[in-house]
Amino acid sequence: MSQSAYLYFTEGSSVPSVTLEELEQYLGRYKEQTSKTGQQLDWSYDEAAFPYTIEKKPEGEGVWFYLKAKDEPYKYIVFGVGTEKTDDGGERHYIQVVLPDGSTHADKSKGNELCKYLARTLKTELHLFNGRIMYFNPRK
Repeated sequence: MSQSAYLYFTEGSSVPSVTLEELEQYLGRYKEQTSKTGQQLDWSYDEAAFPYTIEKKPEGEGVWFYLKAKDEPYKYIVFGVGTEKTDDGGERHYIQVVLPDGSTHADKSKGNELCKYLARTLKTELHLFNGRIMYFNPRK
């Protein structure tokens, strides 16, 4: 059964929402940062830190894309953006990260790592795959 993690944009988030293209840019920035770390260590760390390629399908245009693994033990992770209604009649934007059926424990670990990076960067509220909540947004 597939599992999902959510990054909810709140009042203290650095941006109110992101588009799929912006999400792709944030993942590109993550890969760039790990590449620079690898240069300092004289090791191809970017391949270990981001062992995926970004793939798109016509049916997911503007809604989701997935990361396809280059090597084992990884397989794939799906990223999507959306909006939901709140109890008070407003809207809240979110990023959904899905581990589809067939994903491995390595995908789950990498998914958690990418979610934490995005949540820290965007200052969002992160609901992990196991149901726990981490707050990266400023709260009073």
